[in-house]
Amino acid sequence: MKPKYRYFFAIMTLFLLAGCAGGFGVKRGGVSPGWIPTEAVPSKAVAVCADLGKTFSYANTTLTSVSLVPAGTLSLPGISDPMPEHCVVTGKMNERVSKVDGKTYAIGFEMRLPTNWNGRFFYQANGGVDGMVVKAYGSILGGAPTTNALKKGFAVISSDAGHAMGPGVIDGGLFGIDPQARLDYGYNAVAQLTPMAKNLIKTYYSKFPDKSYLVGCSNGGRHAMVAASRRPDQYDGILAMSPGFNLPKAAVAQLWGVGQYAAISDMNPKAERPDISTSFTPTELALVSNAIVAQCDALDGVTDYMVANISKCQTTFDIYAHVPTCTGARDGKCLTIGQKVILAAVHAGARNSKGESLYINFPWDPGISSGNWRSWKFVASITNRDPLAVGFIFTTPPQDPKVLNGTGNTLFDYAINWNGAGFNVDRDGPKIYTTNATYTESAMSFMTPPDLLMKKLPATHTKLIVAHGTADGVFSVADTMNWYDSFRAYHGNSTSDLSRLFIVPGMAHCGGGLACDQFDLVDALVAWVETGKAPDSVVAKARGTGANVVNNEVPSSWSPGRTRPLCAYPEVPKYKGSGDIEAASSFSCVTP
Repeated sequence: MKPKYRYFFAIMTLFLLAGCAGGFGVKRGGVSPGWIPTEAVPSKAVAVCADLGKTFSYANTTLTSVSLVPAGTLSLPGISDPMPEHCVVTGKMNERVSKVDGKTYAIGFEMRLPTNWNGRFFYQANGGVDGMVVKAYGSILGGAPTTNALKKGFAVISSDAGHAMGPGVIDGGLFGIDPQARLDYGYNAVAQLTPMAKNLIKTYYSKFPDKSYLVGCSNGGRHAMVAASRRPDQYDGILAMSPGFNLPKAAVAQLWGVGQYAAISDMNPKAERPDISTSFTPTELALVSNAIVAQCDALDGVTDYMVANISKCQTTFDIYAHVPTCTGARDGKCLTIGQKVILAAVHAGARNSKGESLYINFPWDPGISSGNWRSWKFVASITNRDPLAVGFIFTTPPQDPKVLNGTGNTLFDYAINWNGAGFNVDRDGPKIYTTNATYTESAMSFMTPPDLLMKKLPATHTKLIVAHGTADGVFSVADTMNWYDSFRAYHGNSTSDLSRLFIVPGMAHCGGGLACDQFDLVDALVAWVETGKAPDSVVAKARGTGANVVNNEVPSSWSPGRTRPLCAYPEVPKYKGSGDIEAASSFSCVTP
């Protein structure tokens, strides 16, 4: 070949390689064409676990303990095999004394580093208001997993998101008085810990992780969605389950719901307050559940006591027409008109006195009978979750702690606005959007993804899987479905290359309910990231008799090990017309 042609072909080769590498940028909604999946490479620890306290150094970080856990000495409930040998490291970052409340804060963490490492990093995003360093085992989510990330060989980190719970339940939300603690809880702790953890991994294994994943449910799912929006470049794959990405709105809706239930509740003679758990008995909620099943069960092509086509069910079921109305005393076989009005209002979504929406609707679902649904509506809404979160973390300015110094159930008094001294939806609801000189970011800024369209995902090649149960009683699956519809409208044909949403029929918040709730979306995510195999469906299993941890709400009419496909939204499972109705193989995923 003549020299001038060699130069020509060399230049053309570089030109094509640059194009394949995405060197010409990413168009709106598009995926750069040069992404090639690569797999993580397993390796072993090269450093001595006990020496990490001396050999590891990172800015504003202190390791407080380091210990080696021998193989076979740690067994966990629901997982048959013991954990492998691993190094446990605990520590803290950015320790400081607050100028606002005078308390000491730090971002506490735990890492578990397996001696035989699969080359992957797993950020375990925790739930609730955080505040505790949950053991860094790396839950793969769903109902009672039979394995975890540590068992799979991941290096796992867990944290308290920048604040430690006090000795009592009430202390759990008071960290919100400190403005920096709010930001750490919202997004900063994840941002600070991720690069630190990768450097600790580098120290222990002599290389950075080949692949990094972030996984969480509930508030952890919110952490995942926030990370996908703010810093997807830090993770190759993100799994968000039951994501509370509008958590402040959902918490306000919970307190609004307390007032709705109180209006039809019996008085507790000892506390001289309404007992909102009497608004609907378990038997009455089971009545509603059975009525929903009666109307919507066959929409998936088979009568199997499951509602798979949740969207169509919303236009099929009518609380007024399909549930008997009491003509006399409540007996568990009917609902009063008042009960129907309240339940319909709750499902339509919280609103202020002007009729303006505060949070999205909740779809009718048979899982309304689950204990988890009941707990969110009648317990968490008046005790240590929603009143504390709204009063001290999400509103600006936060409540004065003196509001909790009264007599009786003061958290409930705040939630129900007893004697006008507590939460008022018209006055206090808008405060989740408010800022001032001390609290310069509102809750709807520091708690939510700044860009729900996740515009950075195409450039980073990060894969995002989201899953949500239809019977979630605190974060509505309708919110997540609406998000995905908007995401899909923006990204167009590239949507399925970026994110998949899986709807879990009947599953309550993060697990449980009348559902096949045991599945492994972590393996599905890893396969998508590292081999390019995108998950069109995932098999989910019920936890009836004989399961590693039995779900007592699995109907007796089901096979204990019933399986169903979880379909990539908007597709839903539909019976093929023949085959075992207890087996996922008898169903296909179709567009409704």
